[in-house]
Amino acid sequence: MIGWWGAVRGAASGPAVTYGTIAVCCVAFVLGPVSGLNPVYGTGDALLTAQSTYFERWGVIPAELMSSTPGALLTPLTALFVHGSWLHLLGNMLFLYVFGAMAEERMGQLEFGLFYLGCGYVALLAYAAANAGSEQTLVGASGAISGVLGAFLYLFPKARVTSLFPFLFFLPLRFPAWIVLIFWFVLQWLAAKGAGSGPGVAYLAHLVGFGAGFLYAWGRFRQGTRVKAQAAATEGESQP
Repeated sequence: MIGWWGAVRGAASGPAVTYGTIAVCCVAFVLGPVSGLNPVYGTGDALLTAQSTYFERWGVIPAELMSSTPGALLTPLTALFVHGSWLHLLGNMLFLYVFGAMAEERMGQLEFGLFYLGCGYVALLAYAAANAGSEQTLVGASGAISGVLGAFLYLFPKARVTSLFPFLFFLPLRFPAWIVLIFWFVLQWLAAKGAGSGPGVAYLAHLVGFGAGFLYAWGRFRQGTRVKAQAAATEGESQP
């Protein structure tokens, strides 16, 4: 919540929305049933039941969203702050930390916050529309973070990041950000083509979020000055 309040006030407090979003996601995960750290949810079958109920309450269920159930219309927003595992959470938060701060500083706090939520909503809505009959719950910030990656590619084409590529034996190597992001985009595209017609990992949401972020940055900043100088090096992995 601190990030959103800072955005409204316009305080010069750095990328407060990025850091605030990371904090909210981490706190929500630790306090929820998925982390396994909150004794309120019990263990064994009781914990599994609590996890299922948690995902159904806060996640996106495509069939319900497409039926325009009033409560379901808000789930693409709540789902952005829910994650299905420690790996899911840490991977998303790492990419948000690496790429979100610079994008937020370029856009400004309030605009970045609305942009983040908008990309996430559109990405999850697109996935739900493509799997309209599915009852499988979808959670995670990947669609919104994909939008951040798309905007970053347009805004900072010369930035360099340290990344880990599996086919290079996970050696930490420095590459221009556009190479890392295009590599990520191609992986998502290939994975989406091989995912079949049924729901599963939401690669389609990743692709839609990325495209929405890139198009927004292009439309919003194409008449302004793009950052062409090499930006400060950041660190990340090859996939959120």
